[in-house]
Amino acid sequence: MRSGLAGMEPQELISDQLSRLKALAPAGYAMALHVRFMTPLYLFQSYPPDWIDHYSKNGFVMQDPTVHWGFENTGIKPWHELTGQDPVGVISAAAEYGMKHGFTLAIDRGDSRTIASFARSDRDFTPPDIAEIEDAAVRLHDATAVVDTLEPQTRDRLRKMSVLFTHP
Repeated sequence: MRSGLAGMEPQELISDQLSRLKALAPAGYAMALHVRFMTPLYLFQSYPPDWIDHYSKNGFVMQDPTVHWGFENTGIKPWHELTGQDPVGVISAAAEYGMKHGFTLAIDRGDSRTIASFARSDRDFTPPDIAEIEDAAVRLHDATAVVDTLEPQTRDRLRKMSVLFTHP
């Protein structure tokens, strides 16, 4: 059954868009899709493993200004605009792990919210970069809404791309 999204099957679209995001956000990304009661249906991450470990060990998710912003807003917010709301220094710690330039994107479709952050080490994201990332994020939000589980070949492709994922 075709989803109508870019003429691809949802599983193929998920892999394709995550690969696209990996190229657009070379320092990594984290996408929590369809968040309900603080738990995402899907969580995709391509941040450096050392950063993911540091973030988890320090319990940053509860203090991360990008997460707080994403729950309270929709749209796009550059990380540098959130440093005043970051008393524990999550954003400066991310920079120490190579994620010096980033932004957060929040999508709300009534009963379903997606919060995602994207990073680069070399430069700020340009408006065309942001538009392309937003397009990919919206496609992922829509595709994952119709996928109950990731097929084995999709899981294998994500592992080969070094994309970590959480989904039942």
